[in-house]
Amino acid sequence: MKLAQLNIAHAKYPLDHPSIKDFIDNLEIVNAIAEQSEGFIWRLKDDSGDATSIQLFDDPNIIVNMSVWETADSLKDFMFRTIHRDFMRRKKEWFHQVAEDTYVLWWIEDGYIPTPQEAIERLDHLRTNGDTPFAFTFKTNFTAADLYADRHGVS
Repeated sequence: MKLAQLNIAHAKYPLDHPSIKDFIDNLEIVNAIAEQSEGFIWRLKDDSGDATSIQLFDDPNIIVNMSVWETADSLKDFMFRTIHRDFMRRKKEWFHQVAEDTYVLWWIEDGYIPTPQEAIERLDHLRTNGDTPFAFTFKTNFTAADLYADRHGVS
């Protein structure tokens, strides 16, 4: 099985505003690093190469990032051991702090690419039920075996 992830961010500014320019100007670089990272499989993007114009929520200032990775460790390596880490440290400059979970992880079958609607369903499930094998965060980091056991009533 592979690991899918969705994360969302509520931008403080329209994406063409000067105050968020540094973030926007580096998307291409960060996305290229993601795609070259060990364990990367897929990411949601439009014809321009990013997902900033893909609107999944009513608020146009909510941007999304969705991808699939070989393992949780490969995703963590990209997030915390590349330039991506530097932009995560600056997120308060560009994005509102949200009280609810803003990212969700879940296991998918090899070769399967999840839909954005499925990702939103997983995020909603996480927000309603907390971490479960169906939808979780790095706090619990359920394994694919946990998902299998949950689906099949195995303890």
